[in-house]
Amino acid sequence: MNSRDRVLGALYGLAIGDALGMPTQMMSREGIAARYGSITDFESAAVDHPIAAGMAAGRVTDDTEQALLLARALIDGRGHIDPMRFARDLVEWEDEMRLRRSLDLLGPSTKRAVQAVLDGELLDQAGRFGTTNGAAMRVTPVGIVARPGPALVDLVVEASFVSHNTGIALAGAAAVAAAVSAGIEGTAPLSAALAAAEQGAQRGHWVAGADVAKRIVWARSLGSVDDIYELVGTSLATQESVPAAFGILNLYAGDPWGAVCAAASLGGDSDTIAAMVGAIAGATHGYEAFPAKARAKIERVNRLGLAQVADRLLALRS
Repeated sequence: MNSRDRVLGALYGLAIGDALGMPTQMMSREGIAARYGSITDFESAAVDHPIAAGMAAGRVTDDTEQALLLARALIDGRGHIDPMRFARDLVEWEDEMRLRRSLDLLGPSTKRAVQAVLDGELLDQAGRFGTTNGAAMRVTPVGIVARPGPALVDLVVEASFVSHNTGIALAGAAAVAAAVSAGIEGTAPLSAALAAAEQGAQRGHWVAGADVAKRIVWARSLGSVDDIYELVGTSLATQESVPAAFGILNLYAGDPWGAVCAAASLGGDSDTIAAMVGAIAGATHGYEAFPAKARAKIERVNRLGLAQVADRLLALRS
């Protein structure tokens, strides 16, 4: 397996996990079980879903769309991010989503921060309250471009601080990016993730909250998906959803498809957790670890052009 297979795996895994979790996002675990049993394939969203109402099976959400927005910013910036441009890109993306009558809009941290930037607030202050998982959900392209190490954490901060400039959010985003990057390298994702999370926690503004790296270790010690749901938590909070993703990866080690299906069935912010799980598992095992029909469905429904994005991001890594 070569690096391109792993980069494609990260992007397809992100999109597949996101689309599997699209109809279950913000549902309880019990509600998912009652409606779907467990997720084993793409499903359409219910017409009364509060966010994804009526979305077709296989459709991706903001997780994938914002990750590709970040990918384009990295490509145009030759491996770096112009934070002011990225803030404008996020606002334009949300405007486009509204025109499509989508309810899948910017998350609370991102929305508050980018509006503050556009209103003239200093860039390093706008994201000082951002603790949700918006930075982690879209950070996969950073993990593709940067190799594990301090420079990766620097790029995570560059890509995230405009909306999520807190130690908690940066620790979670750094953990995901480093795990993706290590997977592409063919090295251990967990050790890279923990080191990056510890470094990321020292960046940005301090806010009260649990240590992300230590919660990743704890989540991986749990023996069931129910334990992850009930003890770790699956909300938008970075210190819940990122450790939950690593817990699922541990339970389904070597089984990327099983992992994304389990994450999509988890409850809470299931699309984001499944997207992070898919990105890390795909980087580690390559795109062929996901069923060919699932990859084809993602392209057919969304027309994302992931192969071209993969090649351009990989060129920056090289």
